[in-house]
Amino acid sequence: MSIILNIPAIVRILIVFVCILMAIRKNISLGNAFALGAILIGVLFGLRPGAMFFSAVGSVVMPKTLSLAVVVTLILVLSSSMEKGGHMARLLDNFRGLVANPRLNLALFPALIGLLPMPGGAVFSAPMVKELGGPSGLRPDQLSFINYWYRHIWEYWWPLYPGVLLAVTLAEIDLWTVVMIMWPLTVIAVSLGSLSVKGAELKDAVGKRDMARPAEPFFKELVPILMVIFVGLGMGVLLSAIFPGLHIAKETGLIIALILSIVYVWVSSKMTGDMIRGVLMDPHIFKMFYMVIAILIFKGMLEDSHAVVAISAEFMKFSIPLVLITVVLPFIVGGITGITIAFVGSTFPIIIPLIHSMGEGVFMPAYVALALVSGFMGVLLSPLHLCLLLSNQYFGAAFGRVYRHLLLPCGFLFATGLIYFFFVHWLIA
Repeated sequence: MSIILNIPAIVRILIVFVCILMAIRKNISLGNAFALGAILIGVLFGLRPGAMFFSAVGSVVMPKTLSLAVVVTLILVLSSSMEKGGHMARLLDNFRGLVANPRLNLALFPALIGLLPMPGGAVFSAPMVKELGGPSGLRPDQLSFINYWYRHIWEYWWPLYPGVLLAVTLAEIDLWTVVMIMWPLTVIAVSLGSLSVKGAELKDAVGKRDMARPAEPFFKELVPILMVIFVGLGMGVLLSAIFPGLHIAKETGLIIALILSIVYVWVSSKMTGDMIRGVLMDPHIFKMFYMVIAILIFKGMLEDSHAVVAISAEFMKFSIPLVLITVVLPFIVGGITGITIAFVGSTFPIIIPLIHSMGEGVFMPAYVALALVSGFMGVLLSPLHLCLLLSNQYFGAAFGRVYRHLLLPCGFLFATGLIYFFFVHWLIA
């Protein structure tokens, strides 16, 4: 054991990273991969079995841990309910004919799907993109890129994405602070996405404006999503004011709003008992709940083993810039896994204590924004990203051609994220 403890902390944590990534590549579930990573941290940093057990239990029973796991689970229940109850299909159907601009139509269909964190959701919008863009002569690689890119324009800040929720929980900063900082990146992503069809002739695209078609049915189907955002925000603020000592007031408000939204979908879609049971018993939901718990046990083990303290000391000793660490770690893990919550769960528990130890805690929102952008660029470029695989398969597009569309906007977004980091850092200072 003494030999292991003499190995530099950076090397030991890299061993943990490699083992987690190898487990994910071997198709071991994310929850199990992080649970194994937590045990390995305890072993490599000298924690006894009893201390490891109490660290895990202490991490699980924390209100923040349980509330985050419940919120993520309810978001998946809402997403699955809207899909299986036909709510999402009605939403897209009622959108047809409301917008005259075919370019806008091409982007809006996958963007609407992107409002809910559905695994492989790009394949859901692919038929609509093909119907709109096919008659205009757009190539398969262009259609696949449009479908893939606009499906993910919200993931930098949209509060229904588990990766965003996990990031603000680990960083212990206000969700709406991140939302206010990050939303301009969606505007930039929308603009960059248009480069792929620049110069293409879209006048024959399906989806002409139907002046006789009312907008009310579309907004009615949008109610569940609006309910979560506005009711959740309102209730969070209200509960914070009424119960100032309640540390999970905002999470409680979001939980209540999600439950109300789920019930609304069940009732308005006339879902049967069997359909509801099918949604609630979906194994993916239980896996996500377990994964969130495992990630927070991983974080707790990092703290209780004093691994982060040792790593911080070594980074400071070697004068490795904090900005470089914040960029490189999330990007690498995002690129290897293709999953947002994986890079957040594995790198944020290391980066966040480093930020505090280097006296940069007051600038936490800027560092969180930079880490999210860097990691998500890795996710978008990852050949393992499920949406990219499914979108390319549907349109019969070659990987190389789609990557040529991705590289320029991803490069611009990364550069924007870096510039934006220094701007927000300066603004806070």
